[in-house]
Amino acid sequence: MKVSIITFLISFCLLFSNSETYAQSALDKRLDTLLSYTVPVIKQDELARILANKNITLLDTRTQSEYDVSHLKGAKFIDYDAFAPEMVAGMDKNEPVVVYCSVGYRSEKIGEKLKELGFSNVQNLYGGIFEWKNHDHVVVNDNNTPTDSVHVYDADWGQYLHKGIKIH
Repeated sequence: MKVSIITFLISFCLLFSNSETYAQSALDKRLDTLLSYTVPVIKQDELARILANKNITLLDTRTQSEYDVSHLKGAKFIDYDAFAPEMVAGMDKNEPVVVYCSVGYRSEKIGEKLKELGFSNVQNLYGGIFEWKNHDHVVVNDNNTPTDSVHVYDADWGQYLHKGIKIH
């Protein structure tokens, strides 16, 4: 009986000792309801390791105002609402492409379109720019200067950004 109470107390303390872990779990649950996983996902730290050794194409699928506040260094702006095949004309369809948005929903939709256009190596950044920043990776502004600011789309989605300055 004493062991059961101690085990329960330790488990309870561990569960609530790290609010970021709890928030990540909330994001995971939300993404599981939104994403269909039709585009393979790549985690933040894995992408950071790849980017440290080679260049790959990064496509930011948010709005222009979101992109201007901050984006991954080297990312090309591809407007989700106005996507057209001409935006990716001339890109090598066999080269790796990583798409991202705030959390991964809009980028998954663009990733699906890229696959339909014949792109063979498309991945979606899991948790988008929010999780990228939450994992302490650098974002830059429209002057290519590192920034802590991230456009959070709205207050509801902004709850998932734990590091950085939330811009609406």
